[in-house]
Parts: sequence; structure tokens; C-alpha cells
Amino acid sequence: MKRIFLPINGLAILFSLFSFNVQAQTPYSQQWPGFRGPWGNGYIENTTTAINFSAETGEHIKWKTVIPGLGHSCPVIWDNYLFVTTAVNTATSESLKVGLYGDIDEANDSTIHEFKVYCLDKNSGKILWERIAHKGIPKSKRHTKASQANCTPATDGKYLVVHFGSEGMYCYDFDGNLIWKKDMGIINPGFAQVPGIEWGYSSSPIIFRNKIILQCDIPKNPFVAAFDLTTGKEIWKTARSEEAQTYCTPAIYSKDGKTMVIANGYTEMCGYDFETGKEIWKLGNGGDIPTPAPVIANDLIYLNSAHGKFSPIFAVKPTAKGDITLSPDSTRSQYVAWSVKRGGAYMQTPLVYNGYLYNLQVNGQLTCFDALTGQEKYKESLKEAFTASGIAAGGKLYFSSEDGNIYVLQAGSEYKQLAKNTLKDICMATPAISGSTLYFRTQHYLIAVE
Repeated sequence: MKRIFLPINGLAILFSLFSFNVQAQTPYSQQWPGFRGPWGNGYIENTTTAINFSAETGEHIKWKTVIPGLGHSCPVIWDNYLFVTTAVNTATSESLKVGLYGDIDEANDSTIHEFKVYCLDKNSGKILWERIAHKGIPKSKRHTKASQANCTPATDGKYLVVHFGSEGMYCYDFDGNLIWKKDMGIINPGFAQVPGIEWGYSSSPIIFRNKIILQCDIPKNPFVAAFDLTTGKEIWKTARSEEAQTYCTPAIYSKDGKTMVIANGYTEMCGYDFETGKEIWKLGNGGDIPTPAPVIANDLIYLNSAHGKFSPIFAVKPTAKGDITLSPDSTRSQYVAWSVKRGGAYMQTPLVYNGYLYNLQVNGQLTCFDALTGQEKYKESLKEAFTASGIAAGGKLYFSSEDGNIYVLQAGSEYKQLAKNTLKDICMATPAISGSTLYFRTQHYLIAVE
């Protein structure tokens, strides 16, 4: 049987200039406003974070707060505010099946759920407010490994945008007041080879220059679109021609007056004009049903996908235009700085940090590449199942296994494990960083590690 792994954690990516509150107490580079932090790079510099910690003994645990329900969305932080979403089954406990398995089964979410937004004080873990965005039987099904709250929120320091897929998109202010809500219709990708299978939506909103960008690679009429941040009004919408559903969150490339929306995919990895949505370039031969978000670093666009026939990693130049799909015997071209044919990740967004690209696969295989040349530096197995993407701080890498084991590695061209810590709970979400504190979202808790 063909191995199938659920795509989740297609989460928010931001890059370059961010429209933020000028009253912010903390510089933007030290905020964590969406998936993988400032500019979606997955790291914060000029900070010292813990190497050794344990939820079992309490070592370096600052606080631990129960979050009801089930959600794989990641925490986002602005100044002292921490936001997270969840979906609470009001009739029974939520089922979750993790690990490496090939089933394409759907969870039986046929009871009423509360789709909730939480705001916490990041220093104490105290819940400041909670809101029910929507209440009802889920309009779409999810995979047994997914949740009904997969999408990570996004904030600009004034507004908080949360997306619950078929249950809609919502905008709040920092006091929890609802600014607007938008019915997005039924948007639920599944497995293209088995029509009718629903696995849940996971592409997160991103915010850039007062616009919200969404990527919806759904079975019928897939699209990428821009919406006004303050009103939710659609600005532009561009059809995509994906042959298979994807779970990727888009990214923004912006430099020297050139701004593009970057969308990962299977048949269509594309760059679009930020103002109009017009396609600028496209690249084919990705892995089907991918989840990784694009990463912008070193003035390159990194695209990663792995499932089915292909599992490539591409480093695309921002000068690309037209169809830049490589020929079968090529690994580089005028617009592709380097690529590898096999070895990309199906679930995790790669971590590009201090000159190296760290690619972690669902089975725990970690490969380090030179980010400028694609030269492989090392390959090691962490021998566990992984869904969360890696983050970094102060020269250290953090990788969270599904079983809640946190591997701390020394960044660099040689593999060096500094610690293996335990959270004693399932961990599917990518962590956040603020100051000297790491924030882990597990199945049942938010945990702050200082």
C-alpha cells in the first residue's frame, strides 16, 4: 500500500516589511507574529534560550496552561500577548492518532464543536480572554491525525486574523472585539486519488501591507487571493491549476520595489504579483499533496515538497519569469540556483539558518545542506515521527517530535546533539520564541520554557 501521511501545519509565513503597531514595545525582529516568527524565517537572534528542560521534573518550565479541545495551530506572540486557536468537541473527547502510518481515514467529527480563540499573557500563562468564533457540527471532515484548528493565526500588532477553513475567517482586535468575519465556503482538500476523502484545511493567512493573502488549493476551483485587512473585502483572486490538493501557506518576497506572493504546490509552484495577482513564473515537478511553506533567505526562494513520484528541493532566484520547470536531467538553470531531485520534506517547512538549510522528514531523517550551493553536509536519523517544523535561536536548533521529545542541536555543518528533552505530551505544532522563552503547544497544554 502506498504510504500516506496527513498534511497539516501548513501554516503562516511572513517576509520583509510588516505593517505593525508603532507603539510596539518590542522590535519586529523580536516579535513572533505568525508561523515560524518574524519574516517566517523560524528563528530569533540576540537571545539565549534553554538547552535542558523537562515537563516531568519542572526544570526550566516557566508556566503550563491547559488549552481545551484539539488544535495543531501554533502560538503567535506580539509584545505580551500570546494567541492560539482550538476546536472543542462539546460532546466527547477529541480523537487523535499520531505516528507513521498509511491510512487515509477520516475522524468522525459529527458532534457540535466550539471553534475558539484564546489570548494569554505570555509572561504568566494567564488567559486574558477567549472567544467562540463559530459553534456547530464541522462542515468538513479531518484526517485522524489532524485537527479542526490547523491554521496558525497572524497578527500585525493591531489586528488578529484567524482561519478555521470551512468555518470561516475572523478578524479581532487585541481586546477580543470581532472586527469582521468572512464565510469562505467549503474549503477542504483531500487525497486526489480518492475523490471525496477530506483531510482538513491547514493553509494559514499571512499579513503584508494591510492585505491578507490566502492560498486555497482545494479540489474544485483552487485559488490564491488577497483581502483587505481592515474589512475582509476581496481585492484580487487568481485561479490555480493544481492537479492535486496542497496544504501550503504562501510567502512574500519583497526587495527593491519588487513584491511577489510565493505559492508552493505540486504542478504549480508560482510567483504572483502582489498588487494584481498576475502570475510571474511557475515551476513544476513537485511532490503531490505537499505542506511545506516557501522560505525566503539569502535572496533566494526555497521550495520543498515530497510525496508520490517526486520529492525535490528547489532554490529559485527572484528574477525568475515564465515557465522555469527543469528538464529531467537538470538540477539548475538560469533561474534555479540549485535543486535536489529526491529527499525533500512532505510535512515540515525547511529551516534556513546561518548559511545552512536543515530539511527534516516525517520519519526523522534530518539532512543539512549548504543553503547557497545545495551541497550536502550531513544526514542523520532522529528515529521518531515528526510533524512540526524546526526553529532556531542563539546558534541552537529545536526539533519537536510527535511524542513530545524536543531535540536540541548545535547549528552548523556537523551534527551535534546538545540535549533531548521531554514535554510528556503529543506535540504536532511548531514552537514559538519570545525573548529568552520557548513556547510549545502540545495536545493539551501551552508550555513556556525559560
